[in-house]
Amino acid sequence: MRRREFIKLAGGAAAAWPLGARAQKSARPAYIGFISGLDKAGAAGFIGAFRDGLAARGYVEPSTLKIDTLFADFVLDRVPVFIEELERRRLDIIVTHASATESVVRGRRTIPVVYQLSADPVSLGIAADLAHPLFNATGITLMIAELNSKRIELLHHIVPDLRRIAVIANPLHAGVEFERRDSEAKARQLGITISFFPTASRTELDRAFDAIAADSPQAMLVFSEGFVVENRQYILNFAMSRHMPVVSGWAVMAESGAVCTYGPRLVESYRRVAYLVDRILQGAKPAELPIEQPTILELVVNLKSAKILGLTIPSAVQVQADRVIE
Repeated sequence: MRRREFIKLAGGAAAAWPLGARAQKSARPAYIGFISGLDKAGAAGFIGAFRDGLAARGYVEPSTLKIDTLFADFVLDRVPVFIEELERRRLDIIVTHASATESVVRGRRTIPVVYQLSADPVSLGIAADLAHPLFNATGITLMIAELNSKRIELLHHIVPDLRRIAVIANPLHAGVEFERRDSEAKARQLGITISFFPTASRTELDRAFDAIAADSPQAMLVFSEGFVVENRQYILNFAMSRHMPVVSGWAVMAESGAVCTYGPRLVESYRRVAYLVDRILQGAKPAELPIEQPTILELVVNLKSAKILGLTIPSAVQVQADRVIE
């Protein structure tokens, strides 16, 4: 599981691009606009990794690169105004991520877009399929629904007598039905009963907690996306209070107390956005660039949380871990 490489669509195409071609920049700096639905602090991880990815491809601020950043501070109604402003600035590409993606992709603009989002772009209606992006935009989707099978297997190893799992999932997250389908199939195979709790708001989350507390499942699987990450400490504190291990997809959940996570190494996916930007700056059209899924996955194990819960993480799981939190 060390820096595991999965070839997805054109994911391996970067190596085929000669360094010389990447170095051939136009006379003026590449001009990129970045729109985030988050605030500056919330988007810092993405934009830092994205800048690193551009630097690795020879773009240096300010000589060959200019980036204008716009932050909606969680008010997505500002996004159309941002698009109009960037259109006036006549820049080369708009980069966006997370919650702002749909608004930017569907917005009135002529500038091509590269995005990163956790949802399924086909379910969201911004792609015919991963090989055929729409709206003069392409990007990276973090959603790999079949990874939930692996997460349930991990729970099964950690809790050998596992028979009942509660799943926290945002019903508004495009593609969640694929994650649910994959989870149910793996659970049936292992003889595990799954109870799904749709949670798109704190009110629904509280209702879910009441139902879970009354029914006492043995563990929780949490589908990773923006709402869950924003409320991760609330979710994890509840789970710990009920003595339930949590497994999820992104490392930030393990860092916050989940027993383990298995999924995309987010910083690598953020850096990968720079590859698509570079391709477009070199003359490619977004419609020619398939939407990619992460190629680098990581398993993070939190031994501290396991100890608090009285669980022993099997050596077979630990030895596969890319990172162990003690």
